[in-house]
Amino acid sequence: MFQIFSDQASPDQGRVRLPLLREELQEQGLTGFILPRADEYGGENLADYAERLAWLTGFTGSAGTVIVLRNKAAIFIDGRYTLQVRDQVDTDLLTPVSFPETTPAQWLKENIKEGDVIGFDPWLHTAKHAEQLEQNCIKAKAKLEPVSKNPVDSIWSDQPARPSAPIVPQPFELTGRNAEDKIQLIADKIADKADATFITQADSVAWLLNIRGADVPRAPLPLAFAIVTKSAKAYLICEEKKLPRETCKLLPNNLTVVAPKELEQFFTGNEADAKSWLIDLTLTPQAVVSMLELSNAVLVEGSDPCLRLKSAKTPEELAGMRSAHLRDGAAMVRFLSWLDNVAPTGTVDEIQAAKQLEQCRTETGCLKDISFDTISGAGPNGAIVHYRVTETTNRRLEENSLYLVDSGGQYPDGTTDITRTIAIGEPDAEMRACFTRVLKGMIAISLARFPQGTTGAQLDTLARHALWQVGLDYAHGTGHGVGSYLCVHEGPQNISKRGSVPLEEGNILSNEPGYYKEGTWGIRIENLVAVQKAEVPKGGELAVHEFETLTLCPIDRRLVDTNLLGIEELNWLNDYHERVFAELSNDLEEDERLWLAEATKPLHKS
Repeated sequence: MFQIFSDQASPDQGRVRLPLLREELQEQGLTGFILPRADEYGGENLADYAERLAWLTGFTGSAGTVIVLRNKAAIFIDGRYTLQVRDQVDTDLLTPVSFPETTPAQWLKENIKEGDVIGFDPWLHTAKHAEQLEQNCIKAKAKLEPVSKNPVDSIWSDQPARPSAPIVPQPFELTGRNAEDKIQLIADKIADKADATFITQADSVAWLLNIRGADVPRAPLPLAFAIVTKSAKAYLICEEKKLPRETCKLLPNNLTVVAPKELEQFFTGNEADAKSWLIDLTLTPQAVVSMLELSNAVLVEGSDPCLRLKSAKTPEELAGMRSAHLRDGAAMVRFLSWLDNVAPTGTVDEIQAAKQLEQCRTETGCLKDISFDTISGAGPNGAIVHYRVTETTNRRLEENSLYLVDSGGQYPDGTTDITRTIAIGEPDAEMRACFTRVLKGMIAISLARFPQGTTGAQLDTLARHALWQVGLDYAHGTGHGVGSYLCVHEGPQNISKRGSVPLEEGNILSNEPGYYKEGTWGIRIENLVAVQKAEVPKGGELAVHEFETLTLCPIDRRLVDTNLLGIEELNWLNDYHERVFAELSNDLEEDERLWLAEATKPLHKS
């Protein structure tokens, strides 16, 4: 099993460890400390050594920041974790603060006093974020101080070692573009702006050099930095012991390996022969920026040049994603048919269901990891958007309730992410009405045609419209980008109220509206979609895009109120189910095929 279900954290941690941290801060001459859930590489998936926020506070969400002052402390979470933070954190010691309504920088300005010295780890904060924090400290006549050693590391006596998993190549037939060509693309992209660029995100490095690793859970990433010059020289900053001989043979000839401990000397000695550096200040650690400034480099602010190129999948990457979704869809059908058989017995719980689903994926013979810890939420636990089941929170799937399962797999040819909400027993009218309104939003995105240059924010309203009409909504984005055997959450594209990046051909996104009735149940339906060119309608004047649906898995017909669906929406659902049966049925056992035939039968207006 990839996923474990033990309680990894609890509110008791804060009661013991916050006083220890305050003692350490006093030793270091600090009156406060800012700790984000982050590592040096800016990723969401952290190795065990970097899970400092969970160790200190008990909070295990995928995003958050804590600020600890002498007499107060706050933990910043977004709408996904409003409920979870109350269960995992001692709120008498740590006040939950909603982000982005209040940012850490804003809170800091309002809660520190003249003369305070607030510490931060410059490897865990981007240059842009550090600048915002410093400005607000200055306004309060306080000082923001970089620490040479993270004070949490000083009190974490059994902190795990840093990972050193071997780096492996990702074959050309799955990438469609070799590393030399990618390096040249980046070189050309920066040539008129700067002499070199520093690439900090591990998934950008993995994409650039066609490498994968196993340094973090749930994503096939090596923890490494990269540098590319305008003359197409490249440097990989990682421990040489992570590079097996066979991998080295397949690396580009214009690539040099640099040990992390030599990075400052690399900049000082100007080994890259670069006077100016293109730096994404929203991604690059403040520590790296400080090194460059000490070397008298000229910094040119810009975006990570890998991001847009990485997000526009090649035909080979798209083909791999389709293959992965066929495999994953068959595994989902095996799981759902099993669930329908055993759920009526009243013996199935969230952990048993999550284990069974992982087993179904493992039986494909291709699963490398799950793409995130399965969200297996029965009844009220389904209303916790990023719920993680543990032995303490585990619930049975009860009669006449809803079960929400959000899961995915990492396969060598693609990454999957799918959510289905399942009726256990007989759903009531409210469940069916809310489910159908969520479905209408998902179908609206699926059917959308939009001009080139359209952003995610412009599409987001389509997914919420049916819910808004009855005064409902959900506190998360409608869709995030997804990598090609990389991270299940990939930027810069997304569908959300803040989605400012135009969607491009080859982008892969999730399509996942939802609705959550706190303390009762949750509903979410999620497919992955790929942006593709659409035929210009007769008489049309604009080039348009549309979505190709990648995910193949039935949507629970028992929860659909066909009276709330328009004809076009009903046709989409029936056509989708017809496609699901046609593409998956040959990979199933007879009993599973019969279940799928029933689950994909056409629906009609009542």
